[in-house]
Amino acid sequence: MKALRFFEPGRVAVVEVPDPAPGPGEVLLRVHATGLCNSDVRVYQGEKKAAAGVVPGHEITGEIAALGAGAPGSVGEVVSVCPILCCGRCSFCREGYRNRCPSRKTLGYDLDGGIADYVVIPAALAAMGHLIPVDPATPPYIRALVEPLACVLNSLESLDVRPASPLAIVGGGPMGLIHLIAARFMGAGPIMVVEPDAARRGVAKELGASAAVAPEDALAAGRELTGGEGFPAVAVAVGLAPAVPLALDLARRLGRVNLFAGFPPGASHTLDLNRVHYDEVRIFGTQNAPFPLYWRSARMVGELPLLERIVTNRYTLAEAASAYAARLGHEGLKSAVVMGPRGS
Repeated sequence: MKALRFFEPGRVAVVEVPDPAPGPGEVLLRVHATGLCNSDVRVYQGEKKAAAGVVPGHEITGEIAALGAGAPGSVGEVVSVCPILCCGRCSFCREGYRNRCPSRKTLGYDLDGGIADYVVIPAALAAMGHLIPVDPATPPYIRALVEPLACVLNSLESLDVRPASPLAIVGGGPMGLIHLIAARFMGAGPIMVVEPDAARRGVAKELGASAAVAPEDALAAGRELTGGEGFPAVAVAVGLAPAVPLALDLARRLGRVNLFAGFPPGASHTLDLNRVHYDEVRIFGTQNAPFPLYWRSARMVGELPLLERIVTNRYTLAEAASAYAARLGHEGLKSAVVMGPRGS
């Protein structure tokens, strides 16, 4: 079979590898599509670690092709994957926060992921129910959004976003726009997207943003939208340190600010501590999602037709390396590798 391998920062290639077979408890998944995350691009740039030689891709959907002895599932079942392999015993795992397990390993970084014809799902991952049924009628490149949508749901829940609740999103890239789509589905509003790129601001407006503004216009626009109070919830969906002070300025008293995006190593920001103390602003981060949100995402992904607008670039497996170039060149929005004819 063919698979994309990450060898070192700046070098990925599609190679021939032996056809895999599942061992006891393992599941062989025929991959339908795998999304390319900004974290994958950060690995490519050397900003984030991954094992040399690993097959990238943690946003995976496909169908069960074969089962090892004792493995759960049914051949032919279409699933999405929660890519987290965890211990299942620590306090985080027991409380449902498998994404915070200290011994966590993740497909696409520590173990082979989904930019390949097939991927073997480890027995422990399969046994924990991390293969989640998803509607096969949903296009594969949309089904591959279950993992990123789960991460966004974690962000919105942590921000306590509710119906008729104002929200500011700093960053109008793929994940910022998924925040917008999901928050509108949840009834939030008004929603303001802050984005320097005019084309992406245009997309945000088309997707239902109440306002889509350049950073220099954000404070005035935010005051107008919120009656001068500021936003109770602000999601930082771009990994740039200068976005953080703007997010804090957009937050109202008792507001929440979530650093959703990952930042380059060593990124820092000088914080006005009295702003946090006297205005009781809460600053936190979310990364990945608790396991129950994967199930919620798998049910929800087919109910969000606007997600079609997010996956702008689709590649065959043979073209997978080009997906990195597109993201680095800021071409389109989200990229997905679809196993089969392009666009299928």
